[in-house]
Amino acid sequence: IGVNQSTKLAIDSTGAVTMEFQPAFSAKLSSAQNNIAVDTQTTVNYSTQVFDQNDDYDESTFIFTAPVTGKYQLNVDLLLQNIDAASNYYQTQLTTSNRTYYHTLDPDFGQDNQYFNLNVNVLADMDANDTAKVVIYQAGGTQQTDINSVSTFTGFLAC
Repeated sequence: IGVNQSTKLAIDSTGAVTMEFQPAFSAKLSSAQNNIAVDTQTTVNYSTQVFDQNDDYDESTFIFTAPVTGKYQLNVDLLLQNIDAASNYYQTQLTTSNRTYYHTLDPDFGQDNQYFNLNVNVLADMDANDTAKVVIYQAGGTQQTDINSVSTFTGFLAC
């Protein structure tokens, strides 16, 4: 089956299936997000779209909106720099309309750490028009931690 303007599903001669309007997105920071606030929920500014196959990710609000009800694979990768060992913890929160998924780090390394990755990967149930965004929280310590610009937020409709 060939692809044309009205084709929603294409199967090529090898059996590979493509769906040009299948929800899928990849976003990253346009530059480092420096000196994240302490004791404050800070939205991660994924303001650059690598791709947005169905136009469901808003790079101005950093929010993905599910166009249809289903199960969505959502992936958060945060590369933190200048981690403060004196903070109580860092927490990545992938917040959807139905629930929040957490990854918590106790940075008691005995010294400040230069780099550390925080990741959240979930298969989330989302209804049409549900939203997802990424927040980071640093409890205590010094306002010195940066989010490196290679950090990403990706997702796609799995089923």
